[in-house]
Amino acid sequence: MNALKTALILVIATTLAACSQPEEPPEAPAAEEAAMPAAPPPIESNPNRNPYFGDLHVHTVYSFDAFLFGTRATPDDAYAFAKGGALTHAAGLEMQMKKPLDFQAVTDHATYLGMLPVMFDESTELGQLPVSAELRAAETPEEIGEAFESMLPRIGGTLEEPDDMLDLDVVGSAWGKIIESAERNNAPGEFTAFIGYEYTTSGPDFENLHRNVIFRGSEAPDIPFSRLDSLNPEDAWDWMDGLRDRGIEALAIPHNSNGSNGWMFEKTNQAGEPIDAAYAEQRMRNEPLVEITQVKGTSDTHPLLSPNDEWADFEIMPIRVASPLESQPQGSYVREAWLNGLAMEDAEGVNPYRFGVIGSSDTHNAAGSFEEDNYWSKTGLLDATPEMRGSVPLDEGEVGSSSIFGGGSTDEEPVGDGPRYSDGPAQYWGASGLAAVWAESNTREAIYDAFRRKETFATSGPHIPVRFFAGYGIDAALLEAEDVIAAAYAAGVPMGGDLIADGEATPGFFVWAMRDSDTAPLQRLQVIKGWVEDGQPNERVFDVACSDGGAVDPETHRCPDNGAAVDLATCAISDDKGAAELSAVWQDPTFTPGQRAFYYVRALENPKCRWSTWDAIRTGVAPREDMHATIQDRAWSSPIWYMP
Repeated sequence: MNALKTALILVIATTLAACSQPEEPPEAPAAEEAAMPAAPPPIESNPNRNPYFGDLHVHTVYSFDAFLFGTRATPDDAYAFAKGGALTHAAGLEMQMKKPLDFQAVTDHATYLGMLPVMFDESTELGQLPVSAELRAAETPEEIGEAFESMLPRIGGTLEEPDDMLDLDVVGSAWGKIIESAERNNAPGEFTAFIGYEYTTSGPDFENLHRNVIFRGSEAPDIPFSRLDSLNPEDAWDWMDGLRDRGIEALAIPHNSNGSNGWMFEKTNQAGEPIDAAYAEQRMRNEPLVEITQVKGTSDTHPLLSPNDEWADFEIMPIRVASPLESQPQGSYVREAWLNGLAMEDAEGVNPYRFGVIGSSDTHNAAGSFEEDNYWSKTGLLDATPEMRGSVPLDEGEVGSSSIFGGGSTDEEPVGDGPRYSDGPAQYWGASGLAAVWAESNTREAIYDAFRRKETFATSGPHIPVRFFAGYGIDAALLEAEDVIAAAYAAGVPMGGDLIADGEATPGFFVWAMRDSDTAPLQRLQVIKGWVEDGQPNERVFDVACSDGGAVDPETHRCPDNGAAVDLATCAISDDKGAAELSAVWQDPTFTPGQRAFYYVRALENPKCRWSTWDAIRTGVAPREDMHATIQDRAWSSPIWYMP
């Protein structure tokens, strides 16, 4: 019996049990009892845990850049969108998802939090400043981009003189409104709203070191820690440890390591000193998760780091965040960080990179764009059209936005001798991603605890649930268990866990995924292994479940091509290829009992049109030749670490 059938049986059994209770005539309540409001119904708790999908990276009117980009949506608007509502984009188009989310955090930038709306109000003292008048005068995308760049010394913490413009009363007021909105929109059992913000720090040459800080409950500090307090993430960890001592629990989630130029996952601390046990413990205490995918590219791995992984070239952003400078792959990608962590553990006994994964959007429209055929990108007025985001040619004489945050412009011809395209970073961006967890209920406590134990996974947009277990009692017989998931929990550890060696025994792995019915069917399930041998990092990709009756080749460990195709003239996909559900029990044919290793799952959909191809078709032009025409959306699990 597969996991899906088990889940359905549990739901049906629970419903029947509820329906079978004998009905008793209610007693008439006392007068004082009748006046009291009814107690909320108890929140259902599933010991086998449910999948919940959300977004932990959303910017609204209170982020300085989002406001400049034209976004006027409030945190309440962002939560209404997450719950399934429609929201109007800065350019006037309607944004709405095909299905709602289960949880969300509004994570506006702590730096200059809430100050731009006040600076744009001429009746305020801040609104009378010359810089405020200059910002208000910016109307075109190019002017907006230039206005933003003029603010970089202030928001970047590199202003040489004291910042006489920063008003912490305004910051505190905006922070209070964000907290109030999260409290107002949090509905335990139905929708979870987390209090959060973004700590937006970086190196001197735009080496991205951004983190989102998520709070477990209703308690939060008076003012969030920002890059104006310190550019060093280690100081932010000290601050978070101090909050924890006061009973305020929070964690930080790094994002866009792909744009860090190798700074996110270094082998030293910020001072250049070797990483020691205290550093590793503090980092893992404060950063148990990392954002592996979002609109600004995917940070799983890179073709230069994983040359034998045919699917490594996925939504790669080759430049740094807010800069046209290239970002070096080494030190910038998650899989390599896991490998380097294993090497450190072997050599020094410390590992600062034993984190789980999530995805999120990083939308600056207050509304994440997760669907290839329903895409509105990220930066408001700067990338609102196909021409601005580089998927459709510029008209003769037309100039695209020159902003480093949205579209770009060029007088050259980047694609052969053909048409001119905007060449800004928006061309590298994508309809991604989602954070997902396995939790007992849709509550702050249950979902946050899933973050802590790293029973989390990420998707590049679709709602693809993925299960992953490892244990010594996991074998083919598990699939016939009356309750597969309960048996898997009893026999092993889930994603995010440590599997301790049991002598020379070889563990088994249970892998399962289900398609999102609104997108493409599943093509294959893979287990990706990383290990260190003779001091050298190694990795290997194993297909473990194939769609359409295919069998894994025992030598190549690959599924056969299932023949799924995409019609680039219409974006129609094969209706008769792919699977609604895939599962397997697998053993590692290269397993070595005394060797540290990590394993994680990647679930791949059939190909479908990328957002840029949809843009081209709807505009009536050919897809841009140097962009991927199709995409295989996917999900990634957090790893399981084998500990000898």
